[in-house]
Amino acid sequence: MSLSRIALLSGRSIELTELRMSSTYGGMLEGYPCKPINDMKVSGLQRQAERAFPSTPVYLIPPSREYPDQTAGAFGPVEVLPPVACLGAFRSTAIAPELDPVLHRSALTVVWFQAGLDVPSGEDANLALRSIHWEELAQDYEL
Repeated sequence: MSLSRIALLSGRSIELTELRMSSTYGGMLEGYPCKPINDMKVSGLQRQAERAFPSTPVYLIPPSREYPDQTAGAFGPVEVLPPVACLGAFRSTAIAPELDPVLHRSALTVVWFQAGLDVPSGEDANLALRSIHWEELAQDYEL
């Protein structure tokens, strides 16, 4: 069962089968959002995805970074990522045309950041998600 379907710009339809969302800065007790902290957040989420789905390739959509007009601290200027960190497992039909479509699928785990708690769906999904080059990034597997 899928949580949603997304229409990629290539025309391929992919299914979101698992979605994990968390607050980007949840649990941040001290300090401020800056490049070193954000780089740790991004790489940590990517490692988490690799551990959660070890047999599936992981693709990171580089997050947008905003620089509000605030005084820089000891670690450099304030840099803010979107507030919701997402890890999603996606599935689709097989990439290789010679594979039996009944017995094979393709899969990709994607890490991205977004502004709200909306589940990406259809043609309304984030443009970065819809722009994924599935044939280059995903991997076929046998059911």
